[in-house]
Amino acid sequence: MIVGILGAGQLARMIALAGYPLGLKFIFLDPSKDACANGLGEHLYGNYNDPKLLEQLAQRADVVTYEFENVPADVAGFLATHTQVHPSPKALAVAQDRLIEKTFFNDIDIPTSRYAPVDSLEELQAAMPTIGWPAILKSRTQGYDGKGQSVLKSADDLPAAWQLLEGVPAIVEAFVAFNREISIIAARNIAGDVVFYPLSENLHQGGILRVATCCEHDPMQQQAESYATRLLTALDYVGVLALELFEVNGQLIANEFAPRVHNSGHWTIEGAETSQFENHLRAIVNLPLGATTAVGKSAMVNFIGGLPESDKIAGIAHAHLHLYDKTPRKGRKVAHATARTKSSEHLAEIVKQLVVLAGKVDNS
Repeated sequence: MIVGILGAGQLARMIALAGYPLGLKFIFLDPSKDACANGLGEHLYGNYNDPKLLEQLAQRADVVTYEFENVPADVAGFLATHTQVHPSPKALAVAQDRLIEKTFFNDIDIPTSRYAPVDSLEELQAAMPTIGWPAILKSRTQGYDGKGQSVLKSADDLPAAWQLLEGVPAIVEAFVAFNREISIIAARNIAGDVVFYPLSENLHQGGILRVATCCEHDPMQQQAESYATRLLTALDYVGVLALELFEVNGQLIANEFAPRVHNSGHWTIEGAETSQFENHLRAIVNLPLGATTAVGKSAMVNFIGGLPESDKIAGIAHAHLHLYDKTPRKGRKVAHATARTKSSEHLAEIVKQLVVLAGKVDNS
């Protein structure tokens, strides 16, 4: 079976690496000549909306998926009229627009922070008495890893924040004073079977994920699963989905969801019976889903902007380096390392060492 992937970055790379043991082959459509998944399948080089390339992809792929949510939704819609596309174009369209996403959450009884759409500085100023301070102004589309966002602490911040967005449609959200950030990763296949991974507790800096730790038997697991179930059902979802949440005094508030495999689930490669990447493939080709049971105590550390020497990672027992074959660049995720061991105490020691190494090369 041939799987088509829109995008050929590190997530597509890890999907393909998980797919070869399953006997799957891959075709990537990506506008970058040096995309890091290139060596793992055929590369259709060009824009996502190139009609000739889309026709080739639709004719040759048995199923198409995507590695990130900024692929044009109409491209996924076109492909869906010619071959299977999972997750669906609807899921992609909802995730691409923060206003649509927040409204969708509320429609299925998943709580969010207060929010309001704003299309001008005047609308932003008018919304603030309801939203309150502090708040976050975000572009409705194309934002990731903290891009297109500004923190608002007072009325004096509004003009500059609005100017930074250059007039694009935006949403202003009340700031959530959270106890911690967590995410739940779920997989649902064509038959409707669903599995959940243990929660990940996530640490961000500058809007970019730095550390994700598997939290087996977390007290918020059941509540997170109930939210994810509502989302999966409402979207008739097929594939892996990540729901990012804030914990606030024992209650969960949704931040956003990603209709794809997710950075906070990279620990599953070594830390779960079946990785999120393999389960995504199992889901979209309708194989039975694999067990999501945690194996030991696991975590993941990102390397942003630069790479430590590989022997430094290899010298840490129970650490596993994953290079993306990407040129180091400011703010760019170029690799990650996972750690898996038998005790939480030992895991914390390994993560500390990895964080120190990450900090030495950080160029975010």
